[in-house]
Amino acid sequence: MDSEQKAGKQKKEIIPKKHPMPSQDAVARIKNFSEVATGYTKETAIAEAKRCIQCKKPFCREGCPVDVDIPGFIKLVSEGDFAGAIRVIKEKNALPAICGRVCPQENQCEQVCTMGKKNEPVAIGRLERFCADWELAGEVTPPKVEQPTGFKVAVVGSGPGGLTCAADLAKLGYQVTIFEALHVPGGVLMYGIPEFRLPKKVVQTEIENLKKIGVEIKVNSVVGKFATIDELLDGGGFDAIYIGTGAGLPYFMNIPGENSCGVYSANEFLTRVNLMKAYLFPEWDTPVKIGKKVAVLGGGNVAMDSARTALRLGAEESWIVYRRSEKELPARHEEVEHAIEEGVKFAFLTSPVKIIADEKGIATSMECLRYELGEPDQSGRRSPVPIPGSEFIMDADTVVVAIGQGPNPLVPRTTKGLEVTKKGNIVADLQTGATSKQGVYAGGDVVTGAATVILAMGAGRIAAKSIHEYLANKK
Repeated sequence: MDSEQKAGKQKKEIIPKKHPMPSQDAVARIKNFSEVATGYTKETAIAEAKRCIQCKKPFCREGCPVDVDIPGFIKLVSEGDFAGAIRVIKEKNALPAICGRVCPQENQCEQVCTMGKKNEPVAIGRLERFCADWELAGEVTPPKVEQPTGFKVAVVGSGPGGLTCAADLAKLGYQVTIFEALHVPGGVLMYGIPEFRLPKKVVQTEIENLKKIGVEIKVNSVVGKFATIDELLDGGGFDAIYIGTGAGLPYFMNIPGENSCGVYSANEFLTRVNLMKAYLFPEWDTPVKIGKKVAVLGGGNVAMDSARTALRLGAEESWIVYRRSEKELPARHEEVEHAIEEGVKFAFLTSPVKIIADEKGIATSMECLRYELGEPDQSGRRSPVPIPGSEFIMDADTVVVAIGQGPNPLVPRTTKGLEVTKKGNIVADLQTGATSKQGVYAGGDVVTGAATVILAMGAGRIAAKSIHEYLANKK
């Protein structure tokens, strides 16, 4: 066997670890709101894409809620064909620049990557972001749009699920109108996720691209006030409706002192900072009062966002107060790592039972209990059990409650015949998005409870397909 044949027989060299994501220095970045992760270069993207072994059974694709052809686009990246790669991604994903930044790939596509069995998985999310950013830096090619069907579809809510549903339907030739309650579209992408994780310019650019394929967006339009679902169907001229209103109703702990000054829900806190641009104060006149010591209650991504935002707004100390241990933290590992790098502190197995205020009603501290872990609950995480007599006082002059949120009740309350759960979530078939009302579909957090951007997008895609089938039969 000659040397060339031997070379052909040799196995592909395996690079065991992902190429690291370049990022701002932690000391520098806590003084600004610029994006933390700065993205791959062309050379790094190609090198990372070559780590993909193009396995015969791509489990990564099965792990993607919107069914992106992951091996297909990665192969094109490895060949330097970035235009082809982004074209493949956008066949299934209308918001790749957003997903590449905030999608929890480590629990989805990358979790089942074959490379990850013995080495680190391929950095699928980082490559998706690279492709999207490469396109946004040049000229975006709009997708093909089918001939008009003559049908009109209303989408309620312009979060990730609504935008995805609207994009898929617009490409199929439907006349789509999105109704957004706030003054700018984007939903949680605009009001919930900080600038340093998801620049607002990226969201706005992705939305402008949807407008170019015919999606109409009406802001300051609160469905349930200016018109109900029934009125949109009966008098508004719409043939079908998708409800993607998310989970914007904050939960509280219902403990004494929770109404004290200096106590925020995470929704209010992040909305003031992100949507109302307090991060640009005093250029934008939306001040947010931040004390010296901030306590954020909760352990999810929203809690991490709040704690990291507080540092950037000038807090001397920012604490995550979580009643389970570090192992049970539901936040993305990357977000926890970034929080630790930036100086966020953690009080594990701890939860407040009372917020203490001064004579003016301003929060000064919290009375807390220590916990230990008992048996696992329904989610599989070990349940926190309070330790009797473990009370202690923790100083905190700003408290952010980030323990979750539920669906806004306005649409369900104003829609006759729309079935909801005890918690107020709309009942919808997870395989089709169909609700109890004919022609009305729903998906995302308003159905499942608070989840991820990509799962909401997956629900939007499912509903778009079902609406297409429903209206095709109607025709």
